[in-house]
Amino acid sequence: MNDTLREKTICFVKETLKKAESGHDWWHVHRVWILAKRIAEKEKNINMEVVELGALLHDIADSKFCDGNEDVGPAIARQFLENENVDTDTIEQVLNIIKHISFKNSFGEQTFYSDELDVVQDADRLDAIGAIGIARTFNYGGYRNRPIYDPDIQPEFKMTKSKYKNSSAPTINHFYEKLLLLKDQMNTETAKAMAEDRHQFMVRFLHEFFAEWNGKK
Repeated sequence: MNDTLREKTICFVKETLKKAESGHDWWHVHRVWILAKRIAEKEKNINMEVVELGALLHDIADSKFCDGNEDVGPAIARQFLENENVDTDTIEQVLNIIKHISFKNSFGEQTFYSDELDVVQDADRLDAIGAIGIARTFNYGGYRNRPIYDPDIQPEFKMTKSKYKNSSAPTINHFYEKLLLLKDQMNTETAKAMAEDRHQFMVRFLHEFFAEWNGKK
């Protein structure tokens, strides 16, 4: 990937996401981009340009902030990449990453596979767990004005894509409905190893949370 395209992409993403919710802003994208490069360097036969563009553009218009419309992000990314004269094959690979990266798509049959998707998806999922993941989860819960926890509302363990997209459950439930599941959904061996510590940090956090909630500490 040439430096000019990289810098133009970074500037485009920064400008587009300058007012984004802070769990899905430029700094989320930056972390995913850095993690994706780190993972890709340890994998074989990875198209690094596709990985970098996929990571940088993966959240250019998250459907959560577009009334659930999953077509907005790919359309914005396509227009940008075509304007930069990126070749058609690369554009299609990047768009497929954007279309298929989300956890909500894991509830249905996977229809696209690529090594580059595996890498960027792992990077995105790593940023959803551990200390950063905890911070992002509560930030989004506050953004949506959701309760931190309600013992009367149990996690939903038989999710569908529709249920997941439309959930307004307390923030703690999200750990059980998504975050604690991600460790076992990593694609690459590199990400699987990296996920272990982040997963255990969340387990310790939840143990502390419930001890304090129940007045035991």
